[in-house]
Amino acid sequence: MELSDEQMERLRKKLADAKSYDDLMGKDGAIKDLLSSALNDLLEAELTTHLGYEKHSPAGRNTGNSRNGKTTKSIQTEHGPIELSIPRDREGRFSPVAIKKHQRRLGRLEDQVISLYARGMSTRAISDQIEDLYGVELSASAVSEITDRLLQNIAEWQARPLETVYPFVFFDAIHYSVRDEGRVVKKAVYSCLAVTVEGGKDLLGLWIGEAESATFWHGVITELRNRGVEDIFIACVDGIKGFSEAMEAVFPRTKVQRCIIHQVRSSFRSISWKDRKAVARDLKTVYGATTQEAAETALDTVEETWGTKYPLLIKSWRTNWPELSAYFVYPEEIRRLIYTTNAVEALHRQFRKVTKSKSVFPHDNALRKILYLAYHQLSYKWTMAVRDWPFVYTQLVLLYEDRMPDLDNRV
Repeated sequence: MELSDEQMERLRKKLADAKSYDDLMGKDGAIKDLLSSALNDLLEAELTTHLGYEKHSPAGRNTGNSRNGKTTKSIQTEHGPIELSIPRDREGRFSPVAIKKHQRRLGRLEDQVISLYARGMSTRAISDQIEDLYGVELSASAVSEITDRLLQNIAEWQARPLETVYPFVFFDAIHYSVRDEGRVVKKAVYSCLAVTVEGGKDLLGLWIGEAESATFWHGVITELRNRGVEDIFIACVDGIKGFSEAMEAVFPRTKVQRCIIHQVRSSFRSISWKDRKAVARDLKTVYGATTQEAAETALDTVEETWGTKYPLLIKSWRTNWPELSAYFVYPEEIRRLIYTTNAVEALHRQFRKVTKSKSVFPHDNALRKILYLAYHQLSYKWTMAVRDWPFVYTQLVLLYEDRMPDLDNRV
């Protein structure tokens, strides 16, 4: 069902005259007509590829196969039903890809746009891709309008009720360049990843652009409490400024475990290259010790060896020792979970994959949308409990008998 020049001109005018989202994307909008035309053209192009020659071309003579009319098919879309003319070949072997046999519904164009956005494509690139796929001219501003519909979903997700107890939560930050009042500034995105009592993972929230301070973290942790969290056993952090004070104020029974890996990396800032391997080896005897007593003895030895040459190294470990050593009271299976913030850093690596093509985000919401979509896609893979969870769960029941919820009686 090829459109005449007059019909095509009418469609172009309808598209140009569109003043609202409904004019463009509604059930009687220009996109429905253009989509119908684009799909019919695409089906014709598929048959041409299948046969190996253009319609009416002499190259098709004596090939043994040819066009053999069309069948009408109605397919349901978000804009209402679209009538399509499915071309046939004489041998009956043509099977279109654009609209498969027995297919009765076409995926939403908005879903296609959002899926491409989730992969880190720019609005301009998405506009070009949609035109290539469907022959539909969708402006970059229209793409932004479609993705902006995510903001309501994000707001609801960020405010959703949470579980009452989380055994472990991990806090960390990832940084991006964002335009703010005409200037490009570095902004931090703070993530809170939790392990549930069933051993699953859940991202509790994302906070953008705030400066680290006790006041900021008090607001974040209070938000978690207001959303239903009553208890956190262990909070794992990367030496976040003001975090411990805020956690103490809201969840006084929570143990804070500072990331060992970040502490080691931080230690190297004041150490010359020639000594780093030796210092790293000696520090491993501290955080790799089997007991806290053995770790403290090893730290004394490190101080004897390196304290004079690198006093800042020793000062940092001594100052942070209460939070660096929190994991020693737990068995190895729990230690592996909490001695580093690797769990949330793995999430941030996925964020970087979809944002690597973005040197600067135009505003906070653009950053917020793409990170939410990246998390949303990744969360579908979070189907298995963390490593050794049956053993970890048993240990948690023993260690936190009065605080651990009874899974058998949960709603």
